[in-house]
Amino acid sequence: MRLKTLCAAAALLAPLAPIAALAQTAAPPAAQAGQGSLSPETIAAQAAPVADLVAQVDIPYRQFELENGLTVLVHEDRKAPVVAISVWYNVGSKDEPQGRTGFAHLFEHLMFGGSENAPGSFFTPMRNMGATDMNGTTWFDRTNYFQTVPKPALEQALYLESDRMGYMLGAVSQEVLDLQRGVVQNEKRQGDNQPYGLVQYAQLEGLFPEGHPYRHSTIGSMADLDAASMETVRDWFRSKYGPNNAVLVLAGDIDEAEARELTERYFGTIPRGPENVPAQADVPTLAAPVTEVMHDRVANARIYRSWAIPGMLDEDSVPLQVGARILGGLASSRLDNELVRGDQTAVRVSAGASAFHRLGMFNVTADVKAGEDPEAVGQRLDAIMADLIENGPTEEEVARVATQTASSRIQGLEQVGGFGGKAVALAEGELYADDPEFYKKTLARFASVTPAEVQAAMQEWLTRPVWKMTVLPGEREAYEEAAEAPSGASASGPAEEIVRVEREATPDIGEIGNVDFPDTQRAALANGVEVVYAHRDTVPVTRVIMQFDAGLAADDADKLGVQSLMLDLMEEGAAGLNATQLAEAQEALGASINTGASMDRSQVSLGVVSANLQPAVQLMAGILTDPTFAPAELERLRAQRLSEIAQERTNPGALAQRALPELIYGADHPYGRPTSGNGDEDSVRSITREDILAARDAWIRPDKAKVFVVSDRPLDEIVGVLNAGLQGWAAPQAPAGEKDFSTAIPASQPRIVLIDRPQSPQSFILGGTVLEASGTDDLLALNAGNNVLGNDFLSRINSDLRETKGWSYGVNASVGGFEHRVPYIVRAPVQADQTGPAIAALNEQFDRFLSGGQGVTAEELQRTVNGNSRRLAGSYETAGAVLGGLVSNDLYDRPDDYVETVAARTLALTAPELDAAAQASIDPDRFVWVVVGDASVVQPQLEALGLPVEVRSTED
Repeated sequence: MRLKTLCAAAALLAPLAPIAALAQTAAPPAAQAGQGSLSPETIAAQAAPVADLVAQVDIPYRQFELENGLTVLVHEDRKAPVVAISVWYNVGSKDEPQGRTGFAHLFEHLMFGGSENAPGSFFTPMRNMGATDMNGTTWFDRTNYFQTVPKPALEQALYLESDRMGYMLGAVSQEVLDLQRGVVQNEKRQGDNQPYGLVQYAQLEGLFPEGHPYRHSTIGSMADLDAASMETVRDWFRSKYGPNNAVLVLAGDIDEAEARELTERYFGTIPRGPENVPAQADVPTLAAPVTEVMHDRVANARIYRSWAIPGMLDEDSVPLQVGARILGGLASSRLDNELVRGDQTAVRVSAGASAFHRLGMFNVTADVKAGEDPEAVGQRLDAIMADLIENGPTEEEVARVATQTASSRIQGLEQVGGFGGKAVALAEGELYADDPEFYKKTLARFASVTPAEVQAAMQEWLTRPVWKMTVLPGEREAYEEAAEAPSGASASGPAEEIVRVEREATPDIGEIGNVDFPDTQRAALANGVEVVYAHRDTVPVTRVIMQFDAGLAADDADKLGVQSLMLDLMEEGAAGLNATQLAEAQEALGASINTGASMDRSQVSLGVVSANLQPAVQLMAGILTDPTFAPAELERLRAQRLSEIAQERTNPGALAQRALPELIYGADHPYGRPTSGNGDEDSVRSITREDILAARDAWIRPDKAKVFVVSDRPLDEIVGVLNAGLQGWAAPQAPAGEKDFSTAIPASQPRIVLIDRPQSPQSFILGGTVLEASGTDDLLALNAGNNVLGNDFLSRINSDLRETKGWSYGVNASVGGFEHRVPYIVRAPVQADQTGPAIAALNEQFDRFLSGGQGVTAEELQRTVNGNSRRLAGSYETAGAVLGGLVSNDLYDRPDDYVETVAARTLALTAPELDAAAQASIDPDRFVWVVVGDASVVQPQLEALGLPVEVRSTED
């Protein structure tokens, strides 16, 4: 099973979130489709050669350099009227001097605080222009800033980006620095507060010697963040952020001539800065093996093995990445097969080789099954690794890694920007390798690497002394907190005044046209299942979702978790293939087949390069119609599920998500259960194979199904392939399942439920109530009004708690995406010493907005309606987004052209309409608050609020 972070909170907020998927699954037939046994060899033989896949990967570009040294890369992609802007600075946390750890990341935050000619939050104009995929990130080797904007907003976006590149310091005050220092420290608390959240610091200090550039984390230490002063801010900007230390990528609806004109106009006058030479770093070798033990409030012991290895430019980088995938990255990995499926002494495993600029890190982890000896599991893990290193991988293993890598890259080529689109591929290559086509050379290396090369690289680098860590359940060590009075806030005097550089006025935004959502086509399979289809041919990829009117709400109250357990089991053996063979077949095709569920729907999904569509659909059909549901696999997954529940009870967000649904919906309501889908321990222990079979017969059947497809292949070809794969699939004789939403939702009882989680530096606040509205109602005005109040970076509550008070990394309030009665959920992780004041501040903001006469302002209205309408083109740029649109239209009973109606309806909204919609629906006096935190610290704060406080343990 892949090691993955549990994110239960998303299930309450998203229309469709996959359940915490286990490894690969399997199940027996409720409705025979005549699928017969599949042959792994036959499936692999039908796969397109990896060389053919690699040949499809190409990002044409043009490159030029301004006189001030700014490198510009341009990629033309006319599929949508948007342009991705991505600026990469050749500076990261490895370039921080001693005593200034975390400063590159802190500066990234300051870059969003406005610039000399565009004061105020960078998010305000970006929201107004309808930017999508907007963010900034910092890592060891680089800092980047990116957004995708409608073409008519491009000039304004470039003006803003250039202003913060060249003219920012005059907008950074001591007040701004102190605020963002607090925000970053809360970001650090949020990460540190997670189970195993402190391991990264010990790992870096264990692998790298004193003074090594990679020895400290990107987030930095509390003490160093406290010490950041205005002078260090200014020195950092002047020495690191010149145009000659940056790469600008423009990808989308633009060509080289236009890019030259615009970049010269907006960036050309920025003075060249000092030449920054990124820190050099060798690959250290430990003098002897290092073994450490850490205690944390975790459910499972976790074993770590780590080595420093060469960086991305080294010839051994790709072989080591391939070796890591074979060891513990593939679903068919050695560790999965031996420790999770075979010995069943671990419930999760992972292995990966992170390739940075100067070096990399090879990391292996295993979560030990409850009751097993971590020392013995560690020895077994070491033996599995030793065997792979001594004897090398097979040709088939290496080929599967290459095929999956090529398939993933092809599917990622559709997006122009964001975290992993085409702009990222070009910028990364230019920044690190002086070659925008480095991605292509790397992919060719994956396709050509041999088992002998993988073996040789692993023998050279992984037989050196290892850093070992075992995290055991127990009390954490003392946590390093921030100072009450940061030294960097007490400047010796006013900072020297910055002489601002006046520039031309901010360019206006041109007229932005309506989104062109692909036409929706329909057909029916031979067995009557409806097919909902849209054509997209930017990349040769097909995405399929077979969806069933079931979901987590289909579980009986005394069998919570049966739906998700049944879906997981479908991947653990089907059509004559066991879990490992199913995983190997998917990898050979470069396909991804997953089962999952939201509250209202269950699904089996497929993503695959279209050249491998037919065998991938055949494999998906086998999982869908002929699962094995082997008793042994049920017992293995039952143990994993119990482990997941135990881990949920150590995770702040998951703990809150387990508690809140029942508190607001009631235990008997279909929505009143844990949103992870895992159920509770008693119900999971009671589930039998007969329960699994009954659930499948009731819900996973053609008369409950609908297929959604987005593909470059025509609809008639898709229907033919689906009919061939699903031939003979019919509803069983058992009656179809029916969900009962007639259960009354209990009257709200406002109160605070405090879940005591000792040693928490941060409290996780989750508040909510059930609205009278349903997901199928017209919620456009309510959601727009709530953008102003709670569901936007610029919302009233986030602006207050994050951008004014600095108590949180981010807060949010949103209308849940359920089909029936929807929840209103407030999510606010805050520093522990401000837990009570944070809830009071939230209530104050709600009261002011909803009943205090401080509703939507003219500025907020304009920003919201402009942003919500202008962002549509960027929101449906990819096939995955279009597929999500088709699914949402069906779930909420919307017309096919719904997306194309949103802009006009949004632009017609008025402030009184937004106020009225919010006031009619949201009543903060009905909120139930769940707080996960250290009761010894936060209980007195909560009791001062005047609401009843109930204290629970993490096991309640």
